[in-house]
Amino acid sequence: MILQETIVALATPSGAGAIAVIRLSGKDAISIASGVFQSVSGKDLSKQKTHTIHLGHIVDAGKTYDQVLVSIFKGPNSYTGENVVEISCHGSTFIQQQIIQLLLRKGAKMAQAGEFTLRAFLNGKLDLSQAEAVADLIASDNEASHQIAMQQMRGGFSNEIAKLREELLNFASLIELELDFSEEDVEFADRTAFYDLLNRIEFVLKRLIDSFAVGNVIKNGIPVAIVGEPNVGKSTLLNALLNEERAIVSDIAGTTRDTIEDELVINGIGFRFIDTAGIRDTEDHVESIGIKKTFEKIEQAQVVLYLVDGLQLTVDKQLDNFITEIGKIQNQYPQKSLIVIINKRDLLSEETFTAINTRIDNYKAELSTVNRKLFTLFISAKQNIGIEELKNTLLSFVNTGALRNNETIVTNTRHYDSLLKALEEIQKVKWGLDAGISSDLMAIDIRSALHYFGEITGEVTNDELLGNIFANFCIGK
Repeated sequence: MILQETIVALATPSGAGAIAVIRLSGKDAISIASGVFQSVSGKDLSKQKTHTIHLGHIVDAGKTYDQVLVSIFKGPNSYTGENVVEISCHGSTFIQQQIIQLLLRKGAKMAQAGEFTLRAFLNGKLDLSQAEAVADLIASDNEASHQIAMQQMRGGFSNEIAKLREELLNFASLIELELDFSEEDVEFADRTAFYDLLNRIEFVLKRLIDSFAVGNVIKNGIPVAIVGEPNVGKSTLLNALLNEERAIVSDIAGTTRDTIEDELVINGIGFRFIDTAGIRDTEDHVESIGIKKTFEKIEQAQVVLYLVDGLQLTVDKQLDNFITEIGKIQNQYPQKSLIVIINKRDLLSEETFTAINTRIDNYKAELSTVNRKLFTLFISAKQNIGIEELKNTLLSFVNTGALRNNETIVTNTRHYDSLLKALEEIQKVKWGLDAGISSDLMAIDIRSALHYFGEITGEVTNDELLGNIFANFCIGK
């Protein structure tokens, strides 16, 4: 990797705005900026102190491009660990491009995606998991994902892994030392203390692995499919949840022929709601395609909202058919959380309400004998009755305890994979201790575990891995 070149990129979003920030990083960053900057007070930019801001103009060959503020950060006390200059100019796209092109002519190179953060990692300013957290922080669109990214960027996750890796490395050194004295049959590593360490590492790894289930949904949002027969109020429910007219509502059955998706943040957790086509037998080719998509979306969803029109459940036969349909969905998708929603509560007589409730309670009692649960709610999507209760029920599916207690939560699939592999190697080492295998065989498994720990924090890297990670960054970061 060539780090000698000075790189430049727009650090703020492209497009017109009040101001834009153009960032330079590299050994020549200050000298390149100094060559095109004319201070209002006549200062020489190359002689100014680090972490200072200067007012002036970008000028070249007698042409003034803009009045700007220039911030100087001298390495190693900068984000990248190199000399960094940030030029705050007016937000015209024309001005932005003119200044960037000028800096390129003066010797800078256009930065690649994530190259500033890559340099921060290579110069020891961030470990790899912290660098990845920068991208997560930029992408965070709710309080929970922001909180997790900030914790990871501060090193909460990597510090825990690095501490365990250091302790394991110390024991590994003693095990390796025993190999040099194999003929004397001596043990330098206290096997009891080593077993205690392995138990601690196993406990922490399992906790981090388990946290991924929560972290993944917090980072990516929880997909929720709204399903049911045509004209039961699915689109009305979506509009009530989002508090806007997102989906077309009509008395004509089959209005929704394609899926409609939108996101809602509830108490800091993102939910992605999918309004699907009504499920029924139809000869309409377009509607049948929409129904096929409905079942595809149910497969992708983590939570299914099965909506039914309460006015259709007025006789015992219809109630029995309703319970049968619930059973079919539960059997077809046993791993998904199912919430059965009876709509039009405001139009139900007390007698009908009691009859439906009693039949559902009896069905729930049957489910309890096989350790299965069913969530049910009565709502009026049109009158906004029961919507807050539905939101609270959705939140109950997310274990936010770890988040509230500020515990370390894993959100990155790459970290999750390395943790699983590290746990497998640690369990091999424990088995080896119990079986009394030789130190040389045990050392192989310990080295493998150390390798997977190092993959997380960046002690073990290669160009392909770094390329995959930083290619997902935006240019300018």
